[in-house]
Amino acid sequence: MTRQTWTAVVSSVVFIALASVLAFAPIRFVAWTPGATYDVLGSSDGKAVIQIDGITTYATTGEIRMTTVSQTRAEADLSLPEALFDYVMPHRDVLPRELVYAPGKSASQVADEEKTLMSTAQFDAVVAALRAASQPVQELPMVTAVRVSGPSNDKLQPGDLILMVDNVSVRTSADVVARIKDKGVGQKVVIEVQRQNARLSVTIDTVGSSSDGRVATIGVTVGTGYSYAPSVLFSIDPNVGGGSGGLMMSLAIYDKITPGDLLGGRVIAGTGTMDATGTVGPIGGIQEKIAGAEAAGAKVFFVPADNCQDTVGVSTSMTLVKVSTLKEAITALPLALDPSSGQRPPAC
Repeated sequence: MTRQTWTAVVSSVVFIALASVLAFAPIRFVAWTPGATYDVLGSSDGKAVIQIDGITTYATTGEIRMTTVSQTRAEADLSLPEALFDYVMPHRDVLPRELVYAPGKSASQVADEEKTLMSTAQFDAVVAALRAASQPVQELPMVTAVRVSGPSNDKLQPGDLILMVDNVSVRTSADVVARIKDKGVGQKVVIEVQRQNARLSVTIDTVGSSSDGRVATIGVTVGTGYSYAPSVLFSIDPNVGGGSGGLMMSLAIYDKITPGDLLGGRVIAGTGTMDATGTVGPIGGIQEKIAGAEAAGAKVFFVPADNCQDTVGVSTSMTLVKVSTLKEAITALPLALDPSSGQRPPAC
């Protein structure tokens, strides 16, 4: 074998080896593809996805589909061929990993955050739907976090609604903080809370704040919570996380607790976060969610107003309805489902 032949053979082997390494080496990207859709008016494992007690409910027909995005798991890697395939295929996106997963967070931390976002979305969806249906909702200070090493550990829990401090009613988080500060450091304070359907009182020793030892605290973070009569439970796939299903959950709850039938047997879908005031917020993966909804048979798709710019160039047979609030969605729905009415809903 000549020297030139040996050189060609070695070069070919090196090229193949380098190409193989490049092809199978993980790269710092995440793929987004259309995910499953979930009918939040339907059932799962024999139970309603949204179970409501303590208030009159009404029969519904049709489907309200919560849409999702399937993405590369936090603990998984994407190869170059996979990234290129997802990049060129329609209804798929490839994004730098840092835009999806914060650097330094473990897969379990990511999963916990996604579950927290889903739990918050469900809570806010209930409040927004009740308010839209003119049902009474009372704002109250609520424990949002408890310091593990603080005096409230094992006495108070996140989600506890604070009713009284030393037998004096409180209405805001500022009221709670002020009364504890006035108590002083090293004193006992009685906190009355509502935990689920029970009321209980706990006595807690005040301590000095970590930022200023002269300021009394009980080692909790206090935010705004809500008290209402109905009980609302969710049976959504525990693998689904995030807060983008808030709008669809609110619509489903509203449909269940108000007379009439919003859908008339038809299928709608959409996405958008929902806060307790009924405001719809933007989300990621809108094009993938539109593709998933169309595949599920939806005729109408709700798009958060701030995401309308992300639908430019999208081809779909569905009516894309732009919404900024839950009330806008409720008003626009009959117009979107009945084109013969002559009125068109706001569109992207």
